[in-house]
Amino acid sequence: MGVLTTDQQFKAVLKGMVQAGQMPANLEPAWVYFYDNYKTAVTTSGAPGSDEKLVTQVQASILDNVIVQMTKPYEFPSHHKRITEPYDYYEFGQRYVGSLIDFDNSVLCHRDRWDHIQSLLDQKHNVVLLANHQTEADPGVFAHMLKATHPKLATDVIYVAGDRVVTDPLCKPFSMGRNLFCVHSKKHLDDVPELKAAKMETNRKTLIAMQRALNAGGVLMWIAPSGGRDRPKGDKWLPDPMDAAAVELMWNLTHRAKQPGHLFPMAMYSWPLMPPPKTVDKSIGEQRNTGFTGVGISVAEELDVVKLTEGLDKEHHKDALAKAAHTAVVAQFEAMEKAIHDPAFRAAQPEFSQPWR
Repeated sequence: MGVLTTDQQFKAVLKGMVQAGQMPANLEPAWVYFYDNYKTAVTTSGAPGSDEKLVTQVQASILDNVIVQMTKPYEFPSHHKRITEPYDYYEFGQRYVGSLIDFDNSVLCHRDRWDHIQSLLDQKHNVVLLANHQTEADPGVFAHMLKATHPKLATDVIYVAGDRVVTDPLCKPFSMGRNLFCVHSKKHLDDVPELKAAKMETNRKTLIAMQRALNAGGVLMWIAPSGGRDRPKGDKWLPDPMDAAAVELMWNLTHRAKQPGHLFPMAMYSWPLMPPPKTVDKSIGEQRNTGFTGVGISVAEELDVVKLTEGLDKEHHKDALAKAAHTAVVAQFEAMEKAIHDPAFRAAQPEFSQPWR
């Protein structure tokens, strides 16, 4: 569909696919909404080259890949490695996400800490990022923020991925371009009771794959211990609380590994780019809204696990880690949010940088 260049051509293809039985009829209006919403975000951004042709070509590439997943679905293994040949799913995802990023008002925070993380990985240490999660586009945001200064972090990070990103036909092509450890979150474990045992077995295999990778060392792992995307509290967006058991699991895995491990709280600001529904919906195929926006990532100092948990029993140990990580993420998020929206504040603080400029 690379020859498509206009709104009219793209929508005619959608209609023709429905008529030919190549697409479910209920998907057409949802995709028209997605196209129109994305078109408005891109064409009103003022970014060079952000015209109807770009919109149509990006949307056509997404449609191509979604149709492939509907006819020949890819099955994700416990440890999925990003696919860049013969089709580069990584660059496919980066192109879409990049068209929605206002780089003039985006920030990479604490570049020196990212330098330190890269140094640890070079020594075969393992690093786990205990992050908040805001949109389906977060992996693309993470990679765009780091590719100018830390290209290996951008491409080599392994995301702990839940049900939706490996089952939703619209998510799957983007997920295929990322390194993943695939798990079923507690939020969705009981959605289909007859599948619970199989999901638990998948999780067991994934834990084995994680431990094997951590034993080898040099692993950068990204996990959202909240178990999903942040949701607004009234009109305000803040990182959701972390599940203490998920944080404790990451500590146990890194602590048992044959190579040294480190836990770093990480903040992600991206919600205006693709705001999630205000409530958690267990069904697949949510409405996609998009916006052209500043984004950012920030990393806090490493958690001093020994100091934070000294003298605590197991239950209080995990609660202390989760609380400390969440507190650090919220602090980074609030400072970063101000930097994104206040250029004067951003310019006055050395921890905020824009290395792509």
